[in-house]
Amino acid sequence: MPRAMNAVCLALMLGMVGLPARADAEAFVSPWIGANFATDLGDGRNAFGLTAGGMGAGVIGGEIDFGYSPSFFGTDNIFGSNNVLTVMGNLIIGVPIGGTRGVGLRPYGTGGIGLIRSSVDGLLTLDSFSDSSFGLNLGGGVMGFLGNHVGVRGDLRYFRTFNVGNLTPNAFNLDLGGFTFWRASVGVVFR
Repeated sequence: MPRAMNAVCLALMLGMVGLPARADAEAFVSPWIGANFATDLGDGRNAFGLTAGGMGAGVIGGEIDFGYSPSFFGTDNIFGSNNVLTVMGNLIIGVPIGGTRGVGLRPYGTGGIGLIRSSVDGLLTLDSFSDSSFGLNLGGGVMGFLGNHVGVRGDLRYFRTFNVGNLTPNAFNLDLGGFTFWRASVGVVFR
């Protein structure tokens, strides 16, 4: 009898997998290009990346933001080959104006934590180095849709590293690092 019960439970679970999902969740993917600013070395340096996520019930959701900035610290002989990579997991809140289908706008705010990795292969320095730090990002923007599936996305974000250490005076033992920058980007968004 236990084998029969296991078979019935397995059949029910497999049957539930085939049920259609609710259609009120809205997934999106947005490849983008941008520029970094408000940092002495990275001002005006190009960036590109991909942001993907979903909005449950149209208002609150999550996203993964991947950004890459080649030659973030410059292209001169001091820094040689260098880059900054960001990977962030974010909460996103945005109210759709005009609904979640068809033409409409969605202003949004976003923020989260992740990884900020900087790498330098210096030509005039003795050693190359790289640093992988936890970081945070906060920002916002707007998605404008031209139809059901394609639109344009403009975004502005602030990035900052923080380090976990033993010498910090706060209760959470967090020390906001000194590496900060802003990124403005624009891209196509598919939903």
